[in-house]
Amino acid sequence: MKITDNISTLKGVGAKTTALFSKLQIETIEQLIHCYPRDYDHFESPVSVNELIPGKIMSVCACVIGTPSMIRAKSMVITHANVGDATGNMRMSWFRMPYIKNSLIPGTFHVFRGMVKNGAKNTLVMEHPRIFSQEEYAKLAGTWQPRYPLTAKITNNMFSKCMKQALEAISLTDYMTEELRIQYRLLPLEDALKKIHFPAGAEDVQLARRRLVFDEFLAFLVQIKRQKLLNDQVIVERPLQPVKDTDRLIAGLPYALTGAQKKVWSEIERDLQKHVAMNRLVQGDVGSGKTILAFLALLMCAANGRQGCLMAPTEVLANQHFEALQEMTIRQELCIRPVLLTGSMTAKQKREVYAKIASGEANVIIGTHALIQDKVIYRDLALVVTDEQHRFGVRQRELLARKRESKYCNPDYMEKDSENAQEDGAHVLVMSATPIPRTLAIVLYGDLSVSILDEMPANRLPIKNCVVNPSFRKKAYAFIEDQVSQGRQAYVICPMVEEGEMEGVENVLDYTEKLKSTLSRDIRISALHGKMKPALKQQIMDDFAARKIDVLVSTTVIEVGINVPNATVMLVENAERFGLAQLHQLRGRVGRGKDQSFCIFMTGDDSGGKNKRLDVLNKSNDGFYIANEDLKLRGPGDLFGIRQSGELEFALGDIYQDSNVLMEASELADRILNGEVVLAEEKMGLFHKEIDYRTI
Repeated sequence: MKITDNISTLKGVGAKTTALFSKLQIETIEQLIHCYPRDYDHFESPVSVNELIPGKIMSVCACVIGTPSMIRAKSMVITHANVGDATGNMRMSWFRMPYIKNSLIPGTFHVFRGMVKNGAKNTLVMEHPRIFSQEEYAKLAGTWQPRYPLTAKITNNMFSKCMKQALEAISLTDYMTEELRIQYRLLPLEDALKKIHFPAGAEDVQLARRRLVFDEFLAFLVQIKRQKLLNDQVIVERPLQPVKDTDRLIAGLPYALTGAQKKVWSEIERDLQKHVAMNRLVQGDVGSGKTILAFLALLMCAANGRQGCLMAPTEVLANQHFEALQEMTIRQELCIRPVLLTGSMTAKQKREVYAKIASGEANVIIGTHALIQDKVIYRDLALVVTDEQHRFGVRQRELLARKRESKYCNPDYMEKDSENAQEDGAHVLVMSATPIPRTLAIVLYGDLSVSILDEMPANRLPIKNCVVNPSFRKKAYAFIEDQVSQGRQAYVICPMVEEGEMEGVENVLDYTEKLKSTLSRDIRISALHGKMKPALKQQIMDDFAARKIDVLVSTTVIEVGINVPNATVMLVENAERFGLAQLHQLRGRVGRGKDQSFCIFMTGDDSGGKNKRLDVLNKSNDGFYIANEDLKLRGPGDLFGIRQSGELEFALGDIYQDSNVLMEASELADRILNGEVVLAEEKMGLFHKEIDYRTI
């Protein structure tokens, strides 16, 4: 079996299962074996009821006491069961699973496994525990079982069986020589893959993970460093000239630019006048004012009779940028003629926009990935802006910049103008609201010049933060109700969309129903998550912005750029499951208006303020301080829990937790590119791929 084979070649994988795997972007054996476990179940021996510890995932062997009950809370059915042993009793609850009652016969013993929580009247509870017979659990005791990202109708057991079959059937060629593996303390690739999926224990996971993270970083860094060499050779035949329009826009703003904004704008303006293409990253904290700098660059481009485009990672953010630029253009009578291009537009709408871009009628184009489709033909593209750099692979930025090439530009225009226009390089401006310590930024953004926005507008009230445990939830809900009663709005963030993806964490769908049955009936509550269609997501965000929704329960889909100044409260559930940079990004969705804003970080256990990492957020709103503290605190990190995220999204690697691996991979990348290390050509495929790191 070859790794390029379709997964339908696996025994027991038919057309229906193949279609289900396709929903997870898994179509080949290679994609399957590189879909790593989300976390692991370490099946320890069951304990008695009095040994259970709130805040931990544990297993208890207990007897069903009496007949389970079912209650209806609005549109949700909740099943309750009392269980116990000689040491005490506790309660089990399942949401929207009425059929579970049939498995719980009074007097029968089962092993229940799930997150232990404190309930009312000093009782212990488990919500959504998994149920095993004693015989089933005995077979699992002492093992480490992988838990994979799932979709409807694909069970974890099915995923594991396919993985075992694939790993046993294939033979992998390792690009890494034995000498290099010894030097960098790395497992052979095939061993690493087998151990990451089916470890015998913690050491297996640690060693396997190091090898696979090294590979990810190395592939990324070779491409980054290659791109730097190419960037230095991109010539701009027609550099842009300074224009008075930008000074007029700055003077007409309802606020004064900060000193940092003025400094960075002068760097951008100077770059745009050079004969070598700009490749600059503007790295600034949430709310530091990056967007206005992008608009100034686009205005300078338009005033020079050229075209510029801005690519955002989501349709919500693209729409937001378009509306803001359009409003500014009308108010100040700018020479900008903007259009919006997104994937959800109708074919007719897209054709109309394509025509405006090709003719030059549109001189500023704002959109999503739709901007790099082959059908988009630019008349005279001179500037490419990408928002939220860590959401785009290097290859995507490169594709957009290459729209300057003749095959992507209007041929009628090219025939009329000088041949040099065909070879004219496009300037690239990258924006990121993810502050990263300079030591890592030098490596990760090696192909870009870095500008830092380290100053916040003076008129913003600092957000008030607190880190609490679940016992504070009742007070948190009361606080949200009070803020809503004053005409304000709130976000609630959950780590996942629906029950079953991860054990012991809150999910958007169940949480929304639970909140509707808990808060006042007058409060309008809605859900938002990444699995929704773009049009529905946009409608929900529009309704939230228009104050038709009071409380929005969401995943991290709201992390990037959403601007609702009236939202003053954010409650983050299972806050310990997120990276600090991501939590800081999320927190940036509040504190955008004139009213005092608040952020409540709620842990999934009783640790509360004892969590050192979350305490950093509690003490500071400075993203760069948080990033540096995060780097100090992560160290080797927790290799066996849910991977922290929020920075550059690698499949497995974490730039903080694995910073030492990142530095070693950077060293090897340099050795490969300067010819010191030569790998066999047939083993170099890793570095010839078009790397495209997808987001969570």
